[in-house]
Amino acid sequence: MRPARWLSQATLLALLAFLLVSPAATAATPITVTQAIGQQNGLSTTVRGYVVGQPTATTTVVRSNFPNDFALALADTAGETSTSRMIYVQITTSFRSTWGLRTHPGLMGTKVDVTGPLTAYFTHPGLTSPTAFALAGGTTPPPGDDYYRDATGKTGAALKSALHQIISNNTKVTYEQVWDALKATDQDPNNAANVILLYSGRSQSKTSNGGNPNDWNREHVWAKSHGDFGTATGPGTDLHHLRPEDVSVNADRGNKDFDTGGSAVGECSGCRTDADSFEPRDAVKGDVARMIFYMAVRYEGGDGFPDLEMNNSVNNGSKPNIGRQSVLLQWSAQDPPDAFEKHRNQVIFDTYQHNRNPFVDHPEWAAAIWN
Repeated sequence: MRPARWLSQATLLALLAFLLVSPAATAATPITVTQAIGQQNGLSTTVRGYVVGQPTATTTVVRSNFPNDFALALADTAGETSTSRMIYVQITTSFRSTWGLRTHPGLMGTKVDVTGPLTAYFTHPGLTSPTAFALAGGTTPPPGDDYYRDATGKTGAALKSALHQIISNNTKVTYEQVWDALKATDQDPNNAANVILLYSGRSQSKTSNGGNPNDWNREHVWAKSHGDFGTATGPGTDLHHLRPEDVSVNADRGNKDFDTGGSAVGECSGCRTDADSFEPRDAVKGDVARMIFYMAVRYEGGDGFPDLEMNNSVNNGSKPNIGRQSVLLQWSAQDPPDAFEKHRNQVIFDTYQHNRNPFVDHPEWAAAIWN
């Protein structure tokens, strides 16, 4: 009987070792959204895709003003708009506080892994009753409670003040250093030799920067004459509002405030301008708004620089103001942060200024401060 007892113990040890190592050895590889659409077989699977909105009906996915935290849509590309190339994911109660889009609109454009049965949702290819959500491999997670700890639970002026304290202790770059920084922050994700121009959306060689026609130069989204800070190290060189842009389009924008309407702008499809305002293309309206929000929080009259504030006017001239606030808030809600904008925020944080634009991480904070 004694040998049998030792044999039993050995068997148990071997079984325990197998159980400890086997999950890692057999971990499932995530499938694409396209594969998930074709495999609606009820089996539990991990699907990897970009968050592209919230499904509210079989053929309707909203990208802003999310009604609740109950569902999200995934696609194989961050800019997908066709519902036929999306999978609808149910968000059950236990996951809503961390993965719901109404609570976390900044998840838009983020690549995630979701595990659960592949079954129809909204009578559309879907994944229901999920068992796990996670940021996909290689995706940089948004900053946690530690970075924004002092802003948690605040609204209005208190939130604005807390955010100012969090982001104002940043490393500064010179105006000359901005050239090389923009080649990194605004690099074309599909062509490492190019940058993406903000207003025109054109992909252009990094080396074609300067002041000649069709070169790209450094656009101050908060026009440097609004507060008369010029190119001084500080607001004049802050990467969170400096972007590459075509020389002539930059000149068309000039120092105008932001508003809707006007005539079409050459070399900038979807842009419009008149005597006192500029309207960017739809795809970057939210980007523009969030850069303005950042400047209004970062520069509050300290550091020897003016107190920059939004107002609801145009023709602000050299006053430290930019408008229209109501339009900018609308643009931010209509165009939430995408993968390019989030990546840009991360590069500035990691490599250059070591501070973040809070409104890219938490776009909902704009309404919490200025509504």
